[in-house]
Amino acid sequence: MSKIIMTVDDSASIRQMVGFTLRQAGYEVMEAIDGKDALNKLNETSVNMVLTDLNMPNMDGIELIRSLRALPSCKFIPIVLLTTESQSEKKQEGKAAGATGWIVKPFKPDQLLAVVKKVLG
Repeated sequence: MSKIIMTVDDSASIRQMVGFTLRQAGYEVMEAIDGKDALNKLNETSVNMVLTDLNMPNMDGIELIRSLRALPSCKFIPIVLLTTESQSEKKQEGKAAGATGWIVKPFKPDQLLAVVKKVLG
């Protein structure tokens, strides 16, 4: 059975590109438009990994990570931030919230898949 990865981004083009890259590599992809949407969907389904943007309306990536880490079902799933932010303070904030990793946009598909394979084992 293929692993399920949720992508959370308010940009439809980013969700499309990430989804395409992951599906080509054999992963199943669930999409959410922001943190609130992601939390609602994760209440009904479990995933193997979450890839989330940092800057989104309604609920940003850091808030989403904190909310997910508070749920027993999401305590240990890998959560990677996929963002244009590259400042070390933001990375520290992400790590403190419970992020597993960080990918800076724009990204190369190979780079994304390498990180996904690494964190999913």
